[in-house]
Amino acid sequence: MGEFRAFVCRQTGNIHYQTDFIDGSELKDELPEDIDDEDKYIPLPDKRELGLGKPLVLDFAREFLPNDFDDARYFFSKRGAYPKFKALLARRGAIDRWHVFEAKATEQALRDWCALNEIEIVG
Repeated sequence: MGEFRAFVCRQTGNIHYQTDFIDGSELKDELPEDIDDEDKYIPLPDKRELGLGKPLVLDFAREFLPNDFDDARYFFSKRGAYPKFKALLARRGAIDRWHVFEAKATEQALRDWCALNEIEIVG
């Protein structure tokens, strides 16, 4: 897909990011020269670091699709799991429920991460 890096400045709260996409397009923000200063900048975590990948899917399946839990677990034991999982959600009419579940979990994980890293959430 491409590489994405994002950092929060602990002093200003500004987010600096840089990404390259495989189709050749780029979305770049010039990163500060001192971006490697760990006292000043902290890298934003990805989904896996926040536990929002496979563990979240399995939590959802366990709670809302218990009869399909084994299938979901099997999907995520191999590559290409998300398209299969999304197809299962479509068959069960659970796409909207998944989006709500995922959004709430993402918000909570980010709030927890901010608290852990002493980043104040404003707004």
